[in-house]
Amino acid sequence: MILDIHFVLRVALCLFLAGVVSFLLTPLVKILAQKVGAMDVPKDDRRMHTIPIPRMGGLAIFLAFFIATLLFCKEINRPLQSILLGSVIIVILGVFDDIYALRALFKLIIQILAACVVVFYGGCRIQYITNPFGTSAASFFDLGAWAVPLTIVWIVAITNAVNFIDGLDGLACGVSCISAANLLVIALLVSEPNIAILMAALTGACIGFVPYNFNPAKIFMGDTGSTFLGFVLACVSIQGLFKFYAVVSFAVPFLLLGVPIFDICFAVIRRVAHGKNPMAADRGHIHHRLIDMGFSQKQSVAIAYVLTAILGLAAVLLTVSGEMKALLLLGAVLVVGAIGLELIINDPPKKHHPAPKEEPHEKD
Repeated sequence: MILDIHFVLRVALCLFLAGVVSFLLTPLVKILAQKVGAMDVPKDDRRMHTIPIPRMGGLAIFLAFFIATLLFCKEINRPLQSILLGSVIIVILGVFDDIYALRALFKLIIQILAACVVVFYGGCRIQYITNPFGTSAASFFDLGAWAVPLTIVWIVAITNAVNFIDGLDGLACGVSCISAANLLVIALLVSEPNIAILMAALTGACIGFVPYNFNPAKIFMGDTGSTFLGFVLACVSIQGLFKFYAVVSFAVPFLLLGVPIFDICFAVIRRVAHGKNPMAADRGHIHHRLIDMGFSQKQSVAIAYVLTAILGLAAVLLTVSGEMKALLLLGAVLVVGAIGLELIINDPPKKHHPAPKEEPHEKD
């Protein structure tokens, strides 16, 4: 397709502005976090930093995203309104959680409420999915009455999936940034202006925050940032990708969000198998296992970035390519599956970190 150069420039400007605003706001948010007591204190073996570090940095990401979206979106339609309203709810919840450490059940209820805003007010739901096997005469499956509960489950699950991988400096922010950038490319390719602006704002906001979040991190984005990023990515994958008739809608969202999806599925299965609460924090996430296998924090984060980029590239190519779809999908699944299987089978001994040279991140 032929891209409108003027619109591409507007998207680029939106990304740039969001990045600048996020970069400038983060030091101010750091001061605010210190004043209100939103500090991540190392108190167990999941936290490998040795000194208290401010969290709640996701507030800078959110504000930059929100400002850029309002300035560059020509039409704030109802679905977009619902995503913005839902994200406000998620961010307020995250701020209070970063300060007071709220109970998991209460957070889950509020997350469901935010998802309901998107589903019922915005009308965003997974009503149809494409047939991933191509062996049936039906090209699409109508979810019928299951559309609403499955959509809510999808939004809440992805919201928490990104939160689950927020365990090393720069990990969740970088993975979300790569996923958002790939969503931005897909939105441009299939001519979805609102989704493109939304993803440009999110990508830029993440880029502006990352310099403060790389190891050793000066500030963590906390639940304020990780749940916000997960929520927006989950909603856009519904509003943007499941609606595109030209996109392999069943596969693309799972490829774009493959790393957090794999981690949350593995975490829930592992905890249930050991008779634990699926939402209980532990030290068995992919990033923890990479650290225990001997990788440094920066190496572990780089591995996650590369996997996310490979899956994202496959998602983009699946959107525009016809003949190579099956091969690309199979290759991407095999690569990630092989690495995931290795991480599951190879259960490394838990290491003690008396005084690490690098400063991995915060909580679940």
